[in-house]
Amino acid sequence: MKRLQYRHHRRASQALAPLGISLVQWDTLRHLHRKPDASLHDLAVLTFQTDQSFGSLAARMVDRGLIERVPGPGRAVKHRLTEKGARLRAEGQDIMDELAAASLAALSADQLDQLGELLDLALGPDPTA
Repeated sequence: MKRLQYRHHRRASQALAPLGISLVQWDTLRHLHRKPDASLHDLAVLTFQTDQSFGSLAARMVDRGLIERVPGPGRAVKHRLTEKGARLRAEGQDIMDELAAASLAALSADQLDQLGELLDLALGPDPTA
């Protein structure tokens, strides 16, 4: 699983480079698309980063016009996609969909179903559900 993930991430980084975004930046755009107005902490958790490292990433993305910070309740700061960020997220999604399809192209429909079942079994029940 780790080798496939590594190969997929390497190919994704190369494919996203012409858009001028990294895989981590695209992942942030993807999560903001799914969860508008997310806090810095929420985005750090979703992208597997610390609050501090995500804060640095978010600042760079704000500077590039990919996301914007908006006031939330109290001292909270929320984040939103800009028009540019939304466009790059969509373009990146097309790239990522193609990469995922290519990564799994050697598997038949039955093998894909079996892979899904095996992964579900390995993950077991969600302890937070």
